[in-house]
Amino acid sequence: MGVFWLQRQRLAKSADGINVFDFKYEGNVQLVNDIKYNFACVCYGDKYAVEYVQNLYNMVKRNTTLPINFVVFTDHVKMHKMVEGDIDIRQFKETDLQGWWNKLQLFHPDTYLPGVTLYMDLDVVITGNIDCFYTHEAQLDFCGMNDFNPSTKLWNSSIMRFKQQDLHGRIWHKFIGNRPEYLRRFAGDQNLISDFLKNTPGCGSFPDSWTQSYKWYDRKGNRYSRQDMTYEHNGESLVSVFHGQPNPHESEQEWVKNAWK
Repeated sequence: MGVFWLQRQRLAKSADGINVFDFKYEGNVQLVNDIKYNFACVCYGDKYAVEYVQNLYNMVKRNTTLPINFVVFTDHVKMHKMVEGDIDIRQFKETDLQGWWNKLQLFHPDTYLPGVTLYMDLDVVITGNIDCFYTHEAQLDFCGMNDFNPSTKLWNSSIMRFKQQDLHGRIWHKFIGNRPEYLRRFAGDQNLISDFLKNTPGCGSFPDSWTQSYKWYDRKGNRYSRQDMTYEHNGESLVSVFHGQPNPHESEQEWVKNAWK
């Protein structure tokens, strides 16, 4: 029994690297349960209606086979009365960050997200199964989405996956140690995250084919004026990101209407 327990323990640690498994026991035998999978989003301020949280939850539930813990971080005091489903509603600890800077609190030590967390912005439309976003190069501490403008060489923080407990020091503590300077130096959270993590050990990127910009179609570097935008689906992406105007609720495309609900 002791040998069996040790083998299972070693398997669990080698598989996740950071002990994100739950454990159950049968007698003296420690059994491995499933990895904890979180899906997180942030709804601070009044930029997006509560409908965006509900529709994102619905899309996630339709497009994953994994046991997802769906978490929304919000300052909306009535959120719990306005959404349906198994949604974990929380507030971030810090209250003095504005806009997208609140996303850095995903890496705050007091933000309890054990296991593997996939984050997406509210203004996305999911059109295919997203299990692969959890399983792709699962050993990584952080996996980001390459920006739609390749010249930036940044990650776009609209979609990112991370093992939070490994990144407290690499993101939150580093940020808070020189917060005024970083807020002045970086245009937004994705600039900071890219500077802190990109091309460092334990970090990588999702395949570009899994995501598309609603406006720009591909990552070839071509940028179109509004009258030239076709807003068509490229036929292979699993998630479309609506960065800036228009937003999903403003789209007249049937493929968006069929997915964003």
